[in-house]
Amino acid sequence: MDQVESEQRLKTRCSQCGRVVPDYDIVHYGSFEHGYSELCGQCFNNQAAKAGGLDRFEHLNFEPIRLIDCAGKPHDFHLRTHLFGPGVAVDAFEVCNGQPSGYQFQTIGDAEEDLLGLLSRLIAKMRRALSVTHVEDGEYGLQIADRLVRGRIGWDEAEDGRVPLVIVDGREITWNEFGRMLMCFEGWQFKLEIRDKSEEL
Repeated sequence: MDQVESEQRLKTRCSQCGRVVPDYDIVHYGSFEHGYSELCGQCFNNQAAKAGGLDRFEHLNFEPIRLIDCAGKPHDFHLRTHLFGPGVAVDAFEVCNGQPSGYQFQTIGDAEEDLLGLLSRLIAKMRRALSVTHVEDGEYGLQIADRLVRGRIGWDEAEDGRVPLVIVDGREITWNEFGRMLMCFEGWQFKLEIRDKSEEL
């Protein structure tokens, strides 16, 4: 199966507007008592805004953007807006085989905040992250570049979620591989700090 066919299979029709959208833009909306429907992000946001009395909220569909990292490699990001209670999140993520993968970013603001302003803040955050390299290919394989690693904790299907997959510089690194990288610093101290994905690292 090629990538185009795979991505076609990972799409769902919105039960309200009828548009066929990628699965990552579908929200299962409803309740146990009244049942659930599959809404695209735009229809979900419109429903959530109506339920929350957010008369000034206007959903925007952003086009994908391309940013270049410090090694000159291009990265294509899809953008998604999601209302949650009194707030709104704008997400940016790479896609591989029809699913979010690689670099992923988020910024959060007030539900009626200017979405273009939020997007501008998100892009600035993305540019800062892409301007730094945390791991590099060395003589003995992948190595920590400069004693500082920033990344994201992911799910490793090969391990059934028993140990995490670490995503650093948009690269998936197994827990075993990450441990091998740390062994270059045996006897040193370390600090592990966990933050929400909307926060700056």
